[in-house]
Amino acid sequence: MSDVTGAKERGVDERAGRTQLFEVSTLYGAATLAAAIDAGLFEPARRVLLVSNNATVPEAAAALEEMTGWDRVVTRFDTVVSWNDTIYPNHPSLWAPEPADVPVWDRLLRGAWGIGDGPLDLVVESVHAKPAAALAEIFADASVEVYADGLMSYGPTRERLQWPTACRIRRLLHLDLIPGLAPMLLSEYEVPARVVPDAAFRAVLDEISGAAAPEAREAAPAGGRTAVLLGQYLAALNILTAAEEESLHERMLRGAAAAGCGTVVFKPHPTAPAQYSRTLEKAAADAGVRLTVLTEPMLAETVFDRFRPDLVVGCFSTALLTASAYYGVPIARVGTELVLSRLRPFQNSNRVPVTLVDAFLPDLEEERAGRVVTADTEAGAALQPLVRVIGFTMQPRMHAALRGEAERWLSEHQGGLAARYVKRSRLTALALPGGFASGVAGQLPGRRAALRFVRKVRGTAAKARR
Repeated sequence: MSDVTGAKERGVDERAGRTQLFEVSTLYGAATLAAAIDAGLFEPARRVLLVSNNATVPEAAAALEEMTGWDRVVTRFDTVVSWNDTIYPNHPSLWAPEPADVPVWDRLLRGAWGIGDGPLDLVVESVHAKPAAALAEIFADASVEVYADGLMSYGPTRERLQWPTACRIRRLLHLDLIPGLAPMLLSEYEVPARVVPDAAFRAVLDEISGAAAPEAREAAPAGGRTAVLLGQYLAALNILTAAEEESLHERMLRGAAAAGCGTVVFKPHPTAPAQYSRTLEKAAADAGVRLTVLTEPMLAETVFDRFRPDLVVGCFSTALLTASAYYGVPIARVGTELVLSRLRPFQNSNRVPVTLVDAFLPDLEEERAGRVVTADTEAGAALQPLVRVIGFTMQPRMHAALRGEAERWLSEHQGGLAARYVKRSRLTALALPGGFASGVAGQLPGRRAALRFVRKVRGTAAKARR
């Protein structure tokens, strides 16, 4: 990877010496940053794009530079470098520098990447996880900005950040996938959130789609209704078994066929096993629909532009919301209830994305499937109390101020939304309404004593049922 544009061509004052280092692991994330740059959310500076392949086996996964439209996105940056090559043979999701080696790594990387000794702005995704956490540690004097390219931005921060990192975070950039819904990510540190404009992001998506080969763009079937199925490879996340995920894809296909779609396009996850496609081929033959399995490495949004589908179906992929928000395509969900029951631990960062899709989107297997989801501010505002309660039950220590709000909401929704989205065991552990003996726990002197009592009673009851 090497220089792709010149700083002088973009009017950057090299005497200022400021550098912006952007860390990305997905084309979707790179597109988000490109849109933010185009919208003027970053001041002129030398821009370095740091690419990290975080796949379990990076050598076996498709590289970002192989994806359709990558060459269009990188024109916003002066230099593109590889994090995997820099720390080889270590894995980006596992490696962090030894504390004593941090100053050495700072000098080494500044020299290798041409950053120099000037001021540095670090722009990362998932600041609590590697490689972003390692970069924040190495560049200890850099300001930090976080960008979120999916539904996880609406959920709480996965874990408490080290204060030397938390105090440097200036803002959170995110897409407005559900207008009216405010992100919880980093809110415990009062980090201001800034929306990446819809028009700028859609323009980048169009630019990426325009890079598709003409013959590929002509592959869209003529006539009839078309559905796009989004695979996520949930078995790799240990959420579902491979057999359960195959069954999930079959349900998507049968539901799309029942909705009147004679053509089905399946976009598998890049690391999904080949048998997923073979299973769908049999299901398609049984349902009497035409199946196309995409093998080209491209964004789901490029698929939407290429096939212009009448319906997009998935489990809880962020691409469901982009299909609705940016392309106006009807969307539907399948399997969210099963996934909600399988997420472990309760703090799993996928919980809020699954909850949002379950609460916001129509079920493909119900009569209302296929309607256009209107992502207006009223819909987003209506979801805010639910998200705040889920966020509190996931991270009660970081969001202790939300306890009163959570207690009121849970009291009002017992047996309904509360039972669907918050397990009784979790309510019991936190001595919240709806949990076992929550009324008794609330009257005991001292929260910890109450929790110990409730857990003891719950354990005794479980033994009695055996």
